[in-house]
Formats: sequence, structure tokens, C-alpha cells
Amino acid sequence: MDHKKLFTQVLITEAEALKRTADRFQEQEAKKLVILFEYLANTGGSLIVSGVGKSGLIAQKIAATFSSLGLPSFFLHPTEAMHGDLGRVTKSDAIVLISKSGTTEELLALLPYVLVPKERIIAMVGNTQSPIALKSGIVLDASVEKEACINDLAPTTSTTVALALGDAMAVLYENVLGVSKEKFAINHPAGLLGKSLSLTVDRLMIPLSECPVVSESATLQDAILAMTQKPVGMCAIVKDGKMLGIIVEGDIRRAFAKSPDAIRTSVKELMTSEPTFLTPSTLAFEALKVMENPKRLISVVPVVEDGKFMGVLRLHDLFKAGFNSSRG
Repeated sequence: MDHKKLFTQVLITEAEALKRTADRFQEQEAKKLVILFEYLANTGGSLIVSGVGKSGLIAQKIAATFSSLGLPSFFLHPTEAMHGDLGRVTKSDAIVLISKSGTTEELLALLPYVLVPKERIIAMVGNTQSPIALKSGIVLDASVEKEACINDLAPTTSTTVALALGDAMAVLYENVLGVSKEKFAINHPAGLLGKSLSLTVDRLMIPLSECPVVSESATLQDAILAMTQKPVGMCAIVKDGKMLGIIVEGDIRRAFAKSPDAIRTSVKELMTSEPTFLTPSTLAFEALKVMENPKRLISVVPVVEDGKFMGVLRLHDLFKAGFNSSRG
């Protein structure tokens, strides 16, 4: 047996089935879905997704996808629904029923007890003339010529088509409701994507109270003492809250390399008066790009707002928060 050919044929079979599914989709169904999504957005209704077996697993994924986009959505097991879970369904909701045959007994038994009107029932079925399809206001043709399974039995092509239809619905919803990256990030606060779009420098920086600060009249000795007491990698030179400049550890090494008596040197002579800085509202992801500039790697940077020194952000703090080095 040519195992490579068998493997790739599964992918080809499923890809061709998706193409046929796309060709069958009509403008009428698209308009109905848009109206439905706008209704749910205006009423606060939920999108319920139901199915049995492998279709039930696909239903769970579809519900999770919609939830991530901000539309309240959950999987409803038809059997559990008949034993109390129907209490989760309201008249403002919509429901998606997934069934290859369109005759799944558990779904048909559930329908008479669902308070959702016909126009808000979506059938994702392999037979558009099936009982489930005829009881639904929106019918998505999920039919396939054959399963990719050798015996044409195991749900393979059919579940791929159902999954893709669910993704297409979700992307349509995303477009209709104008779901931005920022809105998406709200529902993904723990992931890197969410952090990239929502986590700001003020959440990660070392605050002013924990940073070494000296006045413009200070000497290098004063700065070293302050940096020893609060070791963050730099010292801010401040006048009336305004940052005049900074001294980093590299400045100290260079000063002593030039003169053993540098300890008495004024910080004004050694400081960088116009350093790279960030604002508290800068996205942490953008801060990483600034600090990992290929031309000049910065391990510690002051945070400034309206000229006032607010704190320090270290590259280490970004890595600790889960951001990966952009330098590979």
C-alpha cells in the first residue's frame, strides 16, 4: 500500500468537499445569517450549538469560537437538555443543529421543546430536505459525496465540512459586528495574543517608588549608592519630578575607565539627557520591539509621561510576562 498516497488523498478529498460546500452556499443564507447576528447583538441572545457524537464535538468547537469573538455561545447536549438543561435556553437565543443525516433522533426530540422560533434555528445538515432541515429557518448544506474513511463510515469529511461552516459563520459574525483585535483580546487576556493587544507598560514597569532617583546636583557616588539600594539597572536624574536624564551601569563603567576619580563627577556630565523612553500606555508588545531594536539593544528603559519620570521597564520584565524575544 502506498501510505503517502493514502494520507494525502484524505486531505485532497476533504479539500474538494470544502470547495463544493463553498460553491453551494447562496446569498440568501448569507443575508439570513447577517440578520440573525444583528438580532443577537441587539438583544443579548446566545448562540446555542447542539449535536450528538462527533457532531457534538464539532458543536463544542463552534460554540467556543463564537464565545472567543464575544458572542455568548454554548454547547447544548440534546439528551441533557431534556433533563434540565433546557433552562439555559431563552426566547432571545438562536440554535445551530448539526446532523449529517438530518434525522438525528435526539435533535428531533429536542426541537418541540425549544422556545426558539424557526427563523433562528440553523440546520447544518447533509440532507437539505431532511426533517431537521425542514424545521429550520436557515439551512446550511453540509453534504459530502463520501467520507475520507476507507470504509466510508467514520466521520471525517463530514465533520471537516461542519467545522469549516462553523468557522465561516464565525468570521461572518466577526465582520458584521466589527470585532477588532482589541475586542478579541478582551476575551484572551492570558494568551500571548491578548497580552500583545491589551497589556501596557504601566502594568509591568517598576514604579517610581522602587527606582533610584537623584537630583541634578548629585555626584556619581550618589547615583551608585541609589542604584545599590534599588538595583533596577539605571538611575534617573530628576528635577521637580521632570526627568533630566538617566545613568545606566554602562555609563558608570565607562566613567571609571576614563578616570579613577570619576566617583566625584557630577551626574549631569555623565547622564544621557535624551534617552529612549516609553509611556505608561505603550503596549508591552510595542515596548519589546523598541527595546530589541537591531541597531541598539536596550535592556532597561525609563517610563515617562508628560516629561515626568514614572518608572522603569526592563527587558527581563517583558520576558517574564511571557513575551518571546523577537531576535529569535
